[in-house]
Amino acid sequence: MSNPTLKPLHFDRASLSDEKLLQLYYNMLRPRLIEEKMLILLRQGKISKWFSGIGQEAISVGVTMALDKEEYILPMHRNLGVFTTRDIPLFRLFCQWQGKASGFTKGRDRSFHFGTQEYNIVGMISHLGPQLGVADGIALANLLQKNNKITAVFTGEGGTSEGDFHEALNVASVWNLPVMFCIENNGYGLSTPTSEQYNCEHLADRGKGYGMESHIINGNNITEVYTKVSELAESIRQNPRPVLLEFKTFRMRGHEEASGTKYVPQEIIDYWAAKDPIENYQEYLITLGILTEEKEVEFKEAIIHEINEALDQAYAEENITPDLSIELSDVYKDYIHQEVSLNSNTEEKRLIDAISDGLRQSMERHDNLVIMGQDIAEYGGVFKITDGFAEQFGNERVRNTPICESAIVEAGMGLSIAGMKAVVEMQFADFVSSGFNPIVNYLAKSHYRWNQQADVVVRMPCGAGVAAGPFHSQTNEAWFTKTPGLKVVYPAFPMDAKGLLATAINDPNPVLFFEHKALYRSVRQDVPTGYYTLPLGKASLLKEGNDITIVTYGAGVHWALEVLDNNPDISADLIDLRSLQPLDKETIINSVKKTNKAIILQEDSLFGGIASDLSAMLMEECFEYLDAPVKRVASLQTPIPFDSELEKQYLAKGRFEEELKNVLFY
Repeated sequence: MSNPTLKPLHFDRASLSDEKLLQLYYNMLRPRLIEEKMLILLRQGKISKWFSGIGQEAISVGVTMALDKEEYILPMHRNLGVFTTRDIPLFRLFCQWQGKASGFTKGRDRSFHFGTQEYNIVGMISHLGPQLGVADGIALANLLQKNNKITAVFTGEGGTSEGDFHEALNVASVWNLPVMFCIENNGYGLSTPTSEQYNCEHLADRGKGYGMESHIINGNNITEVYTKVSELAESIRQNPRPVLLEFKTFRMRGHEEASGTKYVPQEIIDYWAAKDPIENYQEYLITLGILTEEKEVEFKEAIIHEINEALDQAYAEENITPDLSIELSDVYKDYIHQEVSLNSNTEEKRLIDAISDGLRQSMERHDNLVIMGQDIAEYGGVFKITDGFAEQFGNERVRNTPICESAIVEAGMGLSIAGMKAVVEMQFADFVSSGFNPIVNYLAKSHYRWNQQADVVVRMPCGAGVAAGPFHSQTNEAWFTKTPGLKVVYPAFPMDAKGLLATAINDPNPVLFFEHKALYRSVRQDVPTGYYTLPLGKASLLKEGNDITIVTYGAGVHWALEVLDNNPDISADLIDLRSLQPLDKETIINSVKKTNKAIILQEDSLFGGIASDLSAMLMEECFEYLDAPVKRVASLQTPIPFDSELEKQYLAKGRFEEELKNVLFY
């Protein structure tokens, strides 16, 4: 790290009252004394880890005091002052750090990896970037609700190197979202100095590239932080826009305590120690005659008493007793399916039309539902599913996005936190890999971690058979069926697709909704014209027979139907799963117990696919009933080729009939 160039601390009370000046001091002193106690407890082995914010209190406190209490803040692990300034009871914070039930995550996560709607705080996850896009979503909800609220989100200088930072700032700028991006530039990302993190003089300069207003603020100067952020907050409320703030500060202790600070030159530590935000501000208040020795003692005694009392209370709480039923039930938010019956009026629809109708009717039913995706507005999406939606619902609710899958999934999560619903369209299911992290680490885990629903549906146009090659043809459902907290739906027929999509949107849990491109315009069916729902987790028994059970989904359903039509002598139960998570195990097991043979067909490649889990399940549950090994039929262990003949060879379709007969005659 080069020699620091931070200007000397100069406090300016401006129009701040004596009471406000003392409040700023008290609110900084409180997290400092808590941290000093935590460091003692860490050495005593009474907490497992600690990320110190000593020396950075002015930023957390100043930003939090500048915001209204109903405005969301998304802090990080060095922002204890955010939590204490929002007056979260210390007892609950101590229970959180000890893994006690009165914390915020029931012992399932540590430190500040939690959120709380009660205090309008959304904590971080260890993957630092996603919270920036989540802040976009909350700010978007504020914009749509016209409530004149803003959102503040924190990151460190190291986090600005992540792609999520770029995506989130770009989206915020394009959509003019009322969000403050707060960078705590504290010198080091763990042990890596800023000279190895970025190659510009100030991170605030990056705002120019996004067409975004930016400011550099002395992060050790509480009056500067509070007055500047207060002015900006009020300005953003009146004139919604994103603002990038770079707070110059320093991390006085290690990344976490075990890391130490040996990698930091002593002269730099000494330089910043002399600029301690609390000690310098204390001297300023004494000089003004506002802070007396008696008042100082009164503050410290009150805080220390509060700490000790809360610690005693936290220690007295019993450790969590594991309860299997609670653990399993908390993975998903409870949702009782509200059946809306099929109406008698029907019309022949292609799969693509049924999905469009279901999406349109859900938009009409839920005025808090927002659709986001590339080219979905005036263009209507690459498959024209949202054609006419922008005209009917407006561009505020049907939003074209930049090419940034991560930030848009994260924005969907932010909308959910703010009480709205989101449907995110992946232009092709293959592209979800660019948004994988927020789906499997944020959407999937939020309810389990801190009881926050992720009311997001991700639409996934998928599948081969259209000569689209290795980047536009995958059926990648297995990436998500193994992730607890996600639901996965994969319809094969228009009527199912419409009803299941409506249910997926109603369900407050995150749903991956797969739509096979080759079926979009090739499959037709009479579909009820009105709004209706179908339950998730219920398979469809398409054919009944006695000799074998065929289990499949998506395009595989139509491949199996074709084979059975060509072989009328085969007596088979044909099960269309429709929903992969939750899975209708009962229908599968009961069928196999009847037929005594099973074959599982999937379009995905074999290894690690859902067919493998179904096969294992049947071997465990139905072994005594089986007259033949359970057979899996899947596509080749290769990427999906472009050439039509190579693609035919790749797909499981061409091998299914022979394998079906092999099992029958075993």
